[in-house]
Amino acid sequence: MSAGSSMAAALGGLGLLHGRFRLAAAAAATSSALSPRAPVRGGAATFPSAGRNYGSEAKEEEELRVQYLDEEHKGIVVLGLNRSHAKNALNKNLLKMMSKAVDALKSDKKVRTVIFRSEVPGIFCAGADLKERAKMHSSEVGSFVSKARATINEMANLPVPTIAAIDGIALGGGLELALACDIRVAASSAKMGLVETKLAIIPGAGEGGNKTRIEKAPEAKLNIRGSARGGTQRLPRAIGVSLAKELIFSARIVDGEEAKSIGLISHVVEQNEAGDAAYRRALALAREFLPQGPVAMRVAKLAIDQGMEVDLVTGLAIEEACYAQTIPTKDRIEGLLAFKEKRSPRYKGE
Repeated sequence: MSAGSSMAAALGGLGLLHGRFRLAAAAAATSSALSPRAPVRGGAATFPSAGRNYGSEAKEEEELRVQYLDEEHKGIVVLGLNRSHAKNALNKNLLKMMSKAVDALKSDKKVRTVIFRSEVPGIFCAGADLKERAKMHSSEVGSFVSKARATINEMANLPVPTIAAIDGIALGGGLELALACDIRVAASSAKMGLVETKLAIIPGAGEGGNKTRIEKAPEAKLNIRGSARGGTQRLPRAIGVSLAKELIFSARIVDGEEAKSIGLISHVVEQNEAGDAAYRRALALAREFLPQGPVAMRVAKLAIDQGMEVDLVTGLAIEEACYAQTIPTKDRIEGLLAFKEKRSPRYKGE
């Protein structure tokens, strides 16, 4: 790439970045759409449970539970899948609830970290709800898949750290949900895989939602901005191209130990009697994030995510722009004062 081209790319990246900051600022000025907040099922105990419901079928409004934790866990939000009768398979209602919850979280400045988990023993998410899919007319499939893809991308674009706690099976769209999170923690007994090729489709939040577009305009250049979209894009970025191809081509399912060895997850833990070992590890990890400066955490995530999609020169320009966002903050001054006074900083996200 020539110097002129690199500079143009850098300027283009900065323009996109500043646009995103303006949008983020406007969103932050709005009040949270989840107010009043959902009650915390599990209270303020040293280790908050998820208030699991092991009934045969959850009510529709309970298929996704939103918990705002308190006391030493304040700032951590837990999103719990709770479709026990369907192995947490993704259907229209669940996607709608996930989208609504994520939309509220992204503009809530009090949220520091989001943990995505299951409240159903032995299952994280079995992928798309194939029973519902089978009843759909072919004309409905495209819009459903587009909604699934958009919801997963909304999760990936949350401005705070996200952790997937995989305590059971995560297949197809279920693993794609986990891949959309910044960090993945799994029990050694968990099973993970992108198995779509067994159904003659590919990973991508379901069946090919862009099929018509590609057929009509194969010569068109894609202009996709933001995070990588689906399983065929996120998995290679997580574990490398060759391994990702091997797993997708074979539809192989791996356990937690193998997932850790290939870099699919960051931490693997032995499952406990309660069946929530990965959640416990995710919660401990989230607590490590809480003391840090909220603004710094948000722009650090943005710098990493945006930088991974461009060349190094543009990435460094994005990093510079992100760093500049922290300079005028009250938190930066508080951090310096706390260091000077040898005390813990009291950050407010300002």
